[in-house]
Amino acid sequence: MPTPRPRAVLITGAPATGKSTVGRLVAGALHAALLDQDVVTGPLVAAVETLTGDAGLDGPVGRALRAARYEAIVAAAEDCLAVGTSAVLVAPFTTERSDADAYRVLAERFATVGATTTLVWLTAPMRVLLARMAARGADRDAGKLADPAGYFTPGVLAAPMVPHIAVNAGAPPESQLAEIVSSLA
Repeated sequence: MPTPRPRAVLITGAPATGKSTVGRLVAGALHAALLDQDVVTGPLVAAVETLTGDAGLDGPVGRALRAARYEAIVAAAEDCLAVGTSAVLVAPFTTERSDADAYRVLAERFATVGATTTLVWLTAPMRVLLARMAARGADRDAGKLADPAGYFTPGVLAAPMVPHIAVNAGAPPESQLAEIVSSLA
C-alpha cells in the first residue's frame, strides 16, 4: 500500500485568531509534527532581546530576526516532511500569504521533499481580536491594544492572495478543526 504524501499545513491569521490553539488541534488530528513559531523560536528571541535591550518583535531586532525565525520552522518542517511526517506550521506567514512568489518558493521547498502545502487563513473581525487580546493580557499585545487602528491596517486583516482555506476564527475551535480536516480530505 503506498504511503500518503506528507502535508505541510500553514496555519496563519492576524494576532489573536487562535493560530496556536487550532494548530495544536490540526496537528493532533493529522498525527503531524507541530511547529509553532513562537514556541520554536521564542527562547532565542527572548535571549536576543535581553542582550540587545530591544523588547518586542515589532522593534528593529524583532524585524531583523524575521527571516531566521521563519527559516527555523521551515527547515524543521522540511526534515519532518522528508521522513514522511506531516507538519503543521503556526505563524503569521504575512509575506507568504500576500506575495504569490514567496508562497510558491515555500511550497516548492516542501514539494522537493515530497509534500503538499496548504495555507489555512483564520479570520475574525477586529473587535473579536481586540477582545481576545485584552482577555489574554500578553505583553506582546500592549502596542496593538494602545493603537488598534495603527496596527490593524487593511494588510493585517486582508485575506491571502494565494490559494487558501478560509476559516471563521470566531467559531469554536472544534468546528474550525472539522472544517480544516474536511477541506484537506
